[in-house]
Order: sequence, then C-alpha cells, then structure tokens
Amino acid sequence: MGRAFVYVILGGGVAAGYAALEFSNRGVSHGELCIISEESVAPYERPALSKGYLLPEGIELVLGTRVISADVRRKTLLTAAGETISYKILIVATGARALKLEEFGVNGSDAENVCYLRDLTDANRLVDVMHSCSGGNAVVIGGGYIGMECAASLVINKINVTMVFPEAQCMPRLFTPKIASFYEDYYKSKGVEFVKGTALSSFDMDADGKVVAVNLRDGKRLLVDMVVVGIGIRPNTSLFEGQLTLEKGGIKVNEKMQSSNSSVYAVGDVAAFPVKLFGETRRLEHVDSARKCARHAVAAIMEPEKSGEFDYVPFFYSRIFALSWQFYGDNVGEVVHFGDFSGNTFGAYWVNKGHLVGSFLEGGTKEEYAAIAMVTGLKPAIEDLAELESRGLSYAMAVSRKPPPPSQITNVGDSGPSLVLEKPVYPWHATAGVILAGSIAAFAYWYGRRRRRW
Repeated sequence: MGRAFVYVILGGGVAAGYAALEFSNRGVSHGELCIISEESVAPYERPALSKGYLLPEGIELVLGTRVISADVRRKTLLTAAGETISYKILIVATGARALKLEEFGVNGSDAENVCYLRDLTDANRLVDVMHSCSGGNAVVIGGGYIGMECAASLVINKINVTMVFPEAQCMPRLFTPKIASFYEDYYKSKGVEFVKGTALSSFDMDADGKVVAVNLRDGKRLLVDMVVVGIGIRPNTSLFEGQLTLEKGGIKVNEKMQSSNSSVYAVGDVAAFPVKLFGETRRLEHVDSARKCARHAVAAIMEPEKSGEFDYVPFFYSRIFALSWQFYGDNVGEVVHFGDFSGNTFGAYWVNKGHLVGSFLEGGTKEEYAAIAMVTGLKPAIEDLAELESRGLSYAMAVSRKPPPPSQITNVGDSGPSLVLEKPVYPWHATAGVILAGSIAAFAYWYGRRRRRW
C-alpha cells in the first residue's frame, strides 16, 4: 500500500511549515502536498513562542511517522509502518538533532531530570522538571545559544544556575572576548555562576535514577536538582547519505535550494547553500535562514523562471533578560568595537580583506538594526579602522541613508532583493525573557503565562 503526491515535505519544523505556507500561497491544489513528520503535531512557529500552528487546510499531514529509508532515484520514501510514499518533488526539512552526552562518553541522558531542548517532547519534559525544581539548583552544560537562553529562563523561574563549558567564554562561535565579557558580567549580576575551561565527566545518581551531582573534569562536584544540556546539533542527513552530495555537514544545494538530484530540495538546518555575499557554501542554524530559504525553494519550484538566486545575509538575534542583540554577516577578519560597553548600546564591525563583512549591535532601535543590516549587505570598502571605530554606529546610520547602487542590493528581508529589514518575530520574547533559537512553543508559552514583563 502507498500514497502518491506531487510535493512532499519531509520534516515538521519551521522550515517545513514555511515551505507549506508558501505552497499554499502560490495556489497548490488540494491533495497535491503532503508533510511527513515524526512529531505528533503540525509544524509550529518555534521562536515566536506563540504555540501557533502554521498550516492552512488542504495539506495532507502524516504525523507521528518515521521515514526509515529514501530512494531518490525512484522518488519514494518508506515509513516505519511499511507504507511507501512517492513524490515528484521532495523538500527535505529534516532539521537537526541535539547532540547527546553519550556521544562524548558520558552516560545519563535518560535520567528524568536531565533535559535537552529541540522539539515539543523535549519542551514538555523541560517544563515539568523546571516546575518541580523552583528554588533548586540547575547546571547548564554548554555556553552557546541554548545554554545562554535556557540559563536566563531558569533564573527567571527562581532556579540557581551554574553554567559549565570548556571554552574560555560564552558564545565562542560568535562573540568576541569583549562582547562575551559583557554578557557574562550581566548574567553574574543575575546570580548565574560560570565554570569555564572544563567539561562534564560523569553524573552521580540516587536510587531513583535522578542526577544529584555533576562531576567535572577539573575535579569539581556540583550538587543539582536538574541538568540542561545544550552542546550542539547534528543535521539529520542519514536518509540521503550516498544519494545526495553532502557538504559542511548538510545537504549541498544550489542557489535555488536544489540538491544534486533535481527532484530533491533541502531547506533549514540541514541545507548547505551558497552565500553570495561571501562566495562560499554555508550551513546556517537559525530560524531566519530557515524561513527564507524555505520560501525561496518553493518559489524556485513553482516559478523557476522568476525565482532568481537565494541572496541571503546571515542573521542571528537573541533576547535575554532586558537585553537584545542582532548580528549580520560574518565574524571573520579584524574586529572594531564601538559604543559604551558599560551602558546599554554597543557593538562591533568585522572587516576582512578591506571590506566590512559583519556587524553586531546590542540595545539598538529598529532603525539602528536596519542600518547595520544594510551596511553589512553592501559590504563597503573600509580604509581606516580607527575612523570606523571613532564613528561607530553613526557610520552604519550614515551609509543606510544613502541610496545604494543597484548592483549592491542584497536580500536582508523577506520580499526578495531589497534592503528592507524584516522585523524579527518576538511576540512572547519580551514577556518571557527568552527566545530559544532552537526552542519550541510550549516551553516559553508556559513562561509567558506566568511571568510579567520586566
């Protein structure tokens, strides 16, 4: 037994949802489109934390279903239940899975008070554990996006937090030491403790199988009531290994999000696509990229002659406590810091091979964030770093008010080639004090109902 569709989306995250919405907006016929997802719910807007499902009617949902094999030559997918689903066009939106402690030689992931955060099931478990640990002690393993944002939420919920990571600073893939120092000091002012330069060695468990202490490689032992693990993700590519070209850990696609097989497209965390601004292939782990590349893929499928190239400026953002930052571009080359690091507004530019290639801003206004997005997309030549430091944010503001040459217009928004900055979707962020880049709706929806705006 089997079913056949014109379009199949494999995956249930943000990229899958936005691809389905784009198909619907472009008039896909009833019964032509199917979504297959291991999750038991339809795709939902994870970082917006609205618990809002993304899909209109008329789309076949095959939920709670695991695909165990794919044959891209025959254009078929085989589910764990033994059903064969065929397609004409496949969009792979399988996302990524959270790395588990066992992959680093540490057992204990199955303990009831050890939490990850990647999907709805993880979120429900995390909420339950947090609810039972108010006033207790939590150890957060990892100093990246998930670690930093979960730590903020734990503090808001009156849980004592210690962050543990092997690097010398938080967010090492993005922050400079100076920027990291600001956020670490802010977290310390909220009661968060940092244990850096070491890693988890083992857990101590009680008779009920709960973790009661975290043992570190440097010999420290931390008593805990719960543990949150955020040590990275790995793209879900296993179904297509040996069938599609892989690069940067993901499925390599062209400027139309099309893989090495013309009937298969990839979007979201699993896609490695050409970033025109830098002239190389990148795989980006952020919701903004997932949304935009999903829409672009569907446009390329439905109207290939009109879709053009996917011209995207990498974009990351976060809101934690009363802080809010945005980053555009690439953090390579020489760094020029600007602003008042003892105050509320500061930032940095990255200059590589004589051109501005990256911009970071904390505490900006809508206009200021739009300005750093624009200047990064323009990639202007920089001759004097000292002058750039002196001018700081005013440099981006001045450039943004000049009409750019048509050839330099870069996509930093949602409506194709333009310099209009898309406003990030934050409806619950300020209420909850958390946006989890890889997080899900139930987690912060619970907080949004229980916490006041601060």
